[in-house]
Amino acid sequence: MPDSCGSSLLQTSIGPLQLANPVLSASGTYGSGWEARDFSPLSRVGALVSKTVTVKPRHGNPPPRIAETPSGMLNSIGLENKGADYFLAETLPRMKTLCPRIVINIGGEAVDEFVELAERFCQAGVDALEVNLSCPNVQEGRLLFSTDARMCERAVAAVKRVANVPVFAKLSPNVTDIVSIAKGAEQGGADGITAINTLIGMAVDWRKRKPILGRGIGGLSGPAIKPVALRMVHEISRAVRIPVIGVGGARTAEDVLEFVCAGASAVEVGTAAFVDPAVLVGVVDDLARLLAGANTSIAELRGSLAAPIAAQASHAPTQGACPAPQRGAEGAASR
Repeated sequence: MPDSCGSSLLQTSIGPLQLANPVLSASGTYGSGWEARDFSPLSRVGALVSKTVTVKPRHGNPPPRIAETPSGMLNSIGLENKGADYFLAETLPRMKTLCPRIVINIGGEAVDEFVELAERFCQAGVDALEVNLSCPNVQEGRLLFSTDARMCERAVAAVKRVANVPVFAKLSPNVTDIVSIAKGAEQGGADGITAINTLIGMAVDWRKRKPILGRGIGGLSGPAIKPVALRMVHEISRAVRIPVIGVGGARTAEDVLEFVCAGASAVEVGTAAFVDPAVLVGVVDDLARLLAGANTSIAELRGSLAAPIAAQASHAPTQGACPAPQRGAEGAASR
């Protein structure tokens, strides 16, 4: 296997965090990385992102918790974990033996919980914090910190006051305007934005007349959400000055490069690891090959997506297309 992880073509940064390559694990899909240590050398991945850690242990949601869907999967885990005490004593030391860069995803239902976790993990020595403001499987899916820009700003600012490492805010796609939430995170001092978390969905067993997941709803991930994630990464990257970490449906090096072109500085690979636990390192190798073949680099490609053709360039819709709404009293309501 080629040692491509240190190639200058792959180097990137997320704020002050320097990475050998832009490939990260996605929180909640790879455990701590320890579970996958026998499949590939994880030292060659840009960074490992932990499963969400909470202050106290959480039992999670009732089963069933996972359901396959076309081009993806639904999960309703509910942030099951053994709590910060266990993670700091048992899991973090093992993570540090696997990868040069460790990002801890922290979750809470109150600002004080985020602050406590940030303080403890900064003292323990990690490379960055990813603040999970957006899990749809807790708090009855209310997503308090990622649906209100002011609440998002408040939570991020509180974490930043105690953190001595970069802080990334992980946002929900289940909002009307994710850009306004991203701006709130930036105003709170976030060093980067992680976009996106899962889309809220449902699976139904019509014969039993019941939802398949124990909680009814869950988070949709996998290739099915990639177009949504790409669009949101692009919108956010054009609206804020801080870096964006793309996540949502990336499986291949081609997917990663699409996210980078759309504006991402790094990309998390998640659901694909359920199919192939060695996928992350394979993506790193393929990235080096593709970039060399195209005579470009992550730094050069980042945010290089060409602007779309202006809508007013053509007033005549193509056959079968919906005509553009008319401006005016009636058209104003359709915007």
